[in-house]
Amino acid sequence: MTDLVTFGETMALFAARRTGPLRFARDFDLGLGGAESNVAIGVARLGHSTAWTGRVGADEFGDLIRATLMGEGVLTRAIADPEAPTGLMIKGRRTADLIDVRYYRKDSAGSRLSPGDLDPDLIRSARVLHVSAITPALSASARDAVRHAIGEARAAGVPVSLDINYRRRLWSPAEAGAWLRETVGDVDVLFATEAEGRLIADAGEAADLAKALASLGPRHVLVKFGARGALELSDGEIRRAEPYQVTEVDPVGAGDAFAAGWLADWLAGASPERRLRTACAAGAFAVTSQGDWESLPHRADLELLRSPADGVSR
Repeated sequence: MTDLVTFGETMALFAARRTGPLRFARDFDLGLGGAESNVAIGVARLGHSTAWTGRVGADEFGDLIRATLMGEGVLTRAIADPEAPTGLMIKGRRTADLIDVRYYRKDSAGSRLSPGDLDPDLIRSARVLHVSAITPALSASARDAVRHAIGEARAAGVPVSLDINYRRRLWSPAEAGAWLRETVGDVDVLFATEAEGRLIADAGEAADLAKALASLGPRHVLVKFGARGALELSDGEIRRAEPYQVTEVDPVGAGDAFAAGWLADWLAGASPERRLRTACAAGAFAVTSQGDWESLPHRADLELLRSPADGVSR
């Protein structure tokens, strides 16, 4: 049995080292990024077994993705596609406070994901299946893969977790909202920002929004407020968590870290209060350095947010 199973597109990530327009960048750090693989790494670092499936190009970037995920302890099924390249993500810092992310994923290997790429036995034996609403925006076949995976999980009694993760450059609010309304009733855990939640539910305050989302089917609804903390609605009760105060370096990946922290503690049987605090702590760690996943915490790291006031650990 694998604790968490997920799939989607992971891309090679080029991050400019210089602040300003990308056309003037000369030096880049090479890494990888993908919402679902970020979650797989985060849950693995917090002590659980994870698996990720995806299509990558038969190229150096595909090899990088495979080697990195395996090195992080993620059971990796990276299908090498000889007819399509690994997708690319280019990240620049236009100003000190504005991150500019650009995707080059049209007709990429990851966009060619299909139901046949998924291992039904792996899904059926999982403790939770985690998906994001990025994957169905990539192509019709990727959309079919998400629907197929959710169907396999539900038939086997496996809980399904969905992070909305809306990407406006992939599809319109109307398209995303329509797919989400068709899907959210088959989901047990739902992660959303306030704006994402309003793609499918019309509500005012965050608590009312969480209740509206829960009425569509999910047993657990997590609403994220970024630097203002988060809210969880479970078993009819609303709980809130304040954010950790950290110095933000790179905000990309914070939502994935939050989901990883919550799912890891949920899998561990932690109390609602603890899993929400762990989710916020993981999100705080994620923004403290460059990269989508590099700062994701291990269990021992969680106490570091309570470090001495002078910030020195001796």
